[in-house]
Amino acid sequence: MVSFPNAKINIGLNIIQRRSDGYHNIETVFYPVEALYDVLEMVEAKSTNLTTYGLEMGGNTENNLIIKALRLLQKTHKLPELDIYLKKNIPMGAGLGGGSADGSFALKMINELFCLHLTYKELEQYASQLGADCAFFINNKPVFAEGKGDVFSNITLSLQGKYIYIVKPDVSVSTADAYKDTILKKWDLPLQEAIKKPLEEWKYFIFNDFEDTVFNQYPQISQVKQKMYDFGAVYASMSGSGSAVYGIFNQLQAMPDEVLGFVQFH
Repeated sequence: MVSFPNAKINIGLNIIQRRSDGYHNIETVFYPVEALYDVLEMVEAKSTNLTTYGLEMGGNTENNLIIKALRLLQKTHKLPELDIYLKKNIPMGAGLGGGSADGSFALKMINELFCLHLTYKELEQYASQLGADCAFFINNKPVFAEGKGDVFSNITLSLQGKYIYIVKPDVSVSTADAYKDTILKKWDLPLQEAIKKPLEEWKYFIFNDFEDTVFNQYPQISQVKQKMYDFGAVYASMSGSGSAVYGIFNQLQAMPDEVLGFVQFH
């Protein structure tokens, strides 16, 4: 079985308070970017092996969220081992949710492959055990997210007819470090209200609280965001804790090579 775990972007990210479990309460909008995706294949086997291609990942295989997803389901279901093949296209340390998508899509694939008949709600509960934003990728639709990023409310949001460029500078940002140095605050206009404003007004009301800290440490990320606006972006922002920056455009742009990343057509 093969699936295509896709990236996401954060439209706005307000870090509200630190939680007793070590996470933070946030408010954000998750939006799927289906044109940027990994390729994940699973085959029943005598022992579990993860083979990766594409972008270098590093780290211990047992810490990979795909393996953790399998082990998590094996605690409650009788499942065989798997040969797993992953072509990595979504950059790591980018704020695009690539690892989270891989883990959540693995849950969905195992559910289908072995006819576990788990509901999306049950899969979300498993995904929440893998990571803060993993549950989003179960339904994989635009949502307003609260809590640690796993409490969802439906929103009416479509970027139909827009173009999204995504650029990842040659740096990776540690989410833990980004949280550590970020000042907690509540916005004057809550994100749920700000997101209802016309796209042309988002830059005045919708922010990513990580940007002040991350831009001070990595000014090249700030420069990418400014270039997005220089080339006509209606709205631009760092995604998650970075380092990827996206721009939303009304028209297809002829971007210079050093700026052009991935483009999504709607």
